[in-house]
Amino acid sequence: MRSFQSDELLIATHNKGKAKEIAALLRQYVRKFYTSADLGLPEPEETGVTFAQNAKIKALSAARISNKVALSDDSGLVVNSLGGAPGIYSARWAGENRDFSKAMLKVHESLADSLDRSAYFVCVLALGWPDGHTEFFEGRVDGTIVWPMRGNNGFGYDPIFQPDGYDITFGEMSPEDKHKISHRAVAFDRLVRESLR
Repeated sequence: MRSFQSDELLIATHNKGKAKEIAALLRQYVRKFYTSADLGLPEPEETGVTFAQNAKIKALSAARISNKVALSDDSGLVVNSLGGAPGIYSARWAGENRDFSKAMLKVHESLADSLDRSAYFVCVLALGWPDGHTEFFEGRVDGTIVWPMRGNNGFGYDPIFQPDGYDITFGEMSPEDKHKISHRAVAFDRLVRESLR
């Protein structure tokens, strides 16, 4: 396991919500953050067939172009009765304009009258160095798809995902509470324990 020993980190994303959440989770370990958008880096084509492959593509693309250590996140919603969809295509279900209201409606309509509304969020982090070395950290949280959408917090599919053991959606949770239990939080806890300490 290669340790991360810099006080600067490139977050390989153009998604402002995701960058803000990642920075909040790592603020006590990293002094300065950049994003791919800040540096004008291109968004690489995600040609992988798993979350880990896509995370690696994004991290190494950003690391090699910028010559900085880059952290990427590939995450998505996996709905069991939809055969794992939207899965790695979670962002693409929202279209070019990233309209997640449209994506959530698509999930709802695809489920139709299905009694199995179980789902989980998965997050795979890839920490990539300019020399091509990559470390991976995975997190998962199980829950249920609810309808109608509830809450205005978070981003993505948060308003239709109710984590197991709670009676509110991620969209209804405060950012602080979500950070304690989310798939991203689990992955980041592993990153901190295994690579930052």
